Amino acid sequence: MSQDTVIEISNVWKIFGARAKDALEAIRNRNLSKAEVLSEYNAVVGVADVSLSVNRGEIFCIMGLSGSGKSTLVRHFNRLLEPTDGRIEIEGTDVMALGPQELQRFRNQKIGMVFQNFALMPHRSVLDNVAMPLEIRKVAKNERMRQAAAILDIVELGAWGAKFAHELSGGMQQRVGLARALAANPDVLLMDEPFSALDPLIRRQLQDEFIRLSKILKKTTVFITHDLDEAVRIGDRIAIMRDGKMVQIGTSEDIVMNPADDYVADFVAGISRLKVVHAHVVMQPIEKYVATHGPLSADAPRVNEAENLSNLINLAIENESAILVEDAGQDVGVITRSDLLRTVIEGTEVS
Repeated sequence: MSQDTVIEISNVWKIFGARAKDALEAIRNRNLSKAEVLSEYNAVVGVADVSLSVNRGEIFCIMGLSGSGKSTLVRHFNRLLEPTDGRIEIEGTDVMALGPQELQRFRNQKIGMVFQNFALMPHRSVLDNVAMPLEIRKVAKNERMRQAAAILDIVELGAWGAKFAHELSGGMQQRVGLARALAANPDVLLMDEPFSALDPLIRRQLQDEFIRLSKILKKTTVFITHDLDEAVRIGDRIAIMRDGKMVQIGTSEDIVMNPADDYVADFVAGISRLKVVHAHVVMQPIEKYVATHGPLSADAPRVNEAENLSNLINLAIENESAILVEDAGQDVGVITRSDLLRTVIEGTEVS
């Protein structure tokens, strides 16, 4: 595990059933399908040989349709579910080697979790709910209330500390849930479809809030979602699961432009490339352009290689000239109107 890697998951399997170990051995020896495992061993394959790593400060989105195994997988990170096989390492700690007391301490100190269900205690005030992880740590009351109040201010609910959960809207309750997860200052946040039960407008507002908080707190986050738009908007990288297996891991741009298979291609077909695709994907080599078109115009517009497709199209509308792409002050490529059109229509990289 490198210094920048916080979570390392290696060859994790989860098979539900009384004969899980036998089923896993049969899968390895006879390459049984999921349906064959169910038929022969009355066992269900939830997670199948998944490996991934999450970097420090990264928002890593795991997504897939219902039943793909994404929520099952994330519950292995803090051993809410015990894997049938595999290795789980977080901040250099072998999570599988922890005894019951060590595991409880590890969960309380290292990992915060936010569920789709707000799971707030109805008999506790908002402030008491947020302070609960610190109470479990046996932090003195005055200190835990001070820390909880500070976190409530960060999520912009400082004036609501004395209220009870039923007095808050759904979006506000989820922000309290997030504040509670943050109160213990965990190294890792696990978020299992935290916004999916909310109305679309509130959901987008909470996405904005989460993006804002992420920039401030820089927490390493594993974010589960079935919504590709949400994953693209929030995630630094996205992992797509199907039938318990990891199909593809990459940036939203990688996945939209270079889907690993037909399943991923169908999955991302409805995503607009305008905000996802950037100049470095669209551009062609300067030498190739010059060989075909001659020298560039002296007044050719310039953009950074991270400029998105939407802005590139607007720039091409306003300028007859090709667009120069630069990185760290160096010209690295050229974008023509044909390049842009090809990217919009075909979704493939310019060769």
